[in-house]
Amino acid sequence: MITWPRTLPRIRTLLLATYLVVLLLPVAGIGILRLYESALIRQTEAELLAQAAVLSAAYRAAWLERSTRTDLDAMPRATRSWTASDYPPSAERGMALTAQLDLADTTILPPPPAGRPSTQAAEPIARQAAVPLASVVEEARRMTLAALRLVDAHGVVVVSSTPDELGLSLAAQDEVAQALQGAPMAVLRARIGQSFPGWETISRNSELRVFVTVPVLADGRVLGAVLVSRTPRNIAQTLYAKRYALIELAAVLFVAVAALAWFTGHTIVRPTRQLAAMATRVASGDVRAVEPLGAPMTREAQSISDSILSMAQTLEARTDYVRDLALGISHEFKTPLTAIRGGAELLRDHLDEMSTEERQRFLGNILADTARLERLVRRLLELAQADALMPTGQESCDVRTVILDKADEFRRQSAQVAVDGGPATAMAAVDRASLDIVLSNLLENVRQHGGAQATAHLAWRLDGGPNGGPNGGPNSGLVVIEVSDDGAGVSAANTGRIFDRFFTTARDTGGTGLGLAIARRRLAAFGGSLVLVPTLRGAKFEIRLRRAAQTPR
Repeated sequence: MITWPRTLPRIRTLLLATYLVVLLLPVAGIGILRLYESALIRQTEAELLAQAAVLSAAYRAAWLERSTRTDLDAMPRATRSWTASDYPPSAERGMALTAQLDLADTTILPPPPAGRPSTQAAEPIARQAAVPLASVVEEARRMTLAALRLVDAHGVVVVSSTPDELGLSLAAQDEVAQALQGAPMAVLRARIGQSFPGWETISRNSELRVFVTVPVLADGRVLGAVLVSRTPRNIAQTLYAKRYALIELAAVLFVAVAALAWFTGHTIVRPTRQLAAMATRVASGDVRAVEPLGAPMTREAQSISDSILSMAQTLEARTDYVRDLALGISHEFKTPLTAIRGGAELLRDHLDEMSTEERQRFLGNILADTARLERLVRRLLELAQADALMPTGQESCDVRTVILDKADEFRRQSAQVAVDGGPATAMAAVDRASLDIVLSNLLENVRQHGGAQATAHLAWRLDGGPNGGPNGGPNSGLVVIEVSDDGAGVSAANTGRIFDRFFTTARDTGGTGLGLAIARRRLAAFGGSLVLVPTLRGAKFEIRLRRAAQTPR
């Protein structure tokens, strides 16, 4: 057994918590997938590529100014084409340098190896071309905080933002080696840790560093390479830079979420409370005070309101039915019980004084009243069965067979029954037992009320009706059964009362007033109906049932 806590959360609290979780999901997704950090890395790569491209063009121009054709032909030829690198040429003229790094699929390399002492001095032309660029490199380092290096065709540093590296060889560094072969390259390397310098600086305590190398080419010859590196901005740094705007945005979003939670809760909570009050009134028995919601706000609340209202109306109808039935039973039982008690008291007090004829008369009256009580009890049981009948929807029977069998049964009881006929096949959506009970009640009604010479007439036909047309499928249309007689008929005063429980004009001949009520309820359970049809002579009842194509059950 589940034990719920005594204090359950309110709907508004759950809605607010749900909206806050949904609001934080994008932030969590950014942190988990590192999508934004990849974008920052590509942004840093693009910036470094731009710096390297400008510095490469400046170095190329300076080198060519200080050299001859012979010097150019002496330079090593590029062994790797630009298209073999991670930077394919674009459809436009020239070769495009595009950012490609991504945390999802880029291998993070270890920190770069330190520069090594070179076995040969830097090329004279490279040293001369690097002189005017030294101030440019220093100014770029100061403004962008990027590390910039120019190496000659053999990987010897000729210009560096770190003066201690001049004359050292970087040829062992993978990205430099590839650039000296004629293709650019960008890599992610783990950054050597250092003390945290503060949020405001770009050189943060980041774990990664972006390295970009671009070759300096002229007529397929490698003149050198440009190496630029810098730590990328990370999410924390970016968020810190926008902290005040983010705080304002968070406040606005929180207010919007709270307002949305309040509005949603208001549209749900208020109708829910009203529905709970309606259900409480129904549970307490005050079904007549139940009214539909004035402003349900949602379709679900409207549906529940309609269901509770329908339930209240059903309970009210059931209560009225039980009350009226109890009153009818008490009234019907009271007369024979009073007569039985009176006769028994007279026999008890005056038995010795009575003649044989008087004793037989009183005993006969007691037996007659007892028989009437037995008929009432039997009819009440049949009425209860009719009220509790729950068809499966698959029942069917052959109307023609049931009518012929019932006519033969009543003829054997000396009743006058005529079958006027109908279609050879008429399958109705009702079980045979129920149709048999209905026809028995109607024929018994003819015998009790039509008179001794009255003849009952039975006929059936197929009708398009409200459920289908005459040209519909096998389950379309209706089966109509007519039960009529040529007797005294029903008076105008009694026409509206003959289906009421316990109403009968043949009480002296054994009528209980329940036969027609039982028949109508039996038919209603199968979606059928029983009505009194106006006629010039006698009485005429019409049974309407849905057609069925199934075999008899």
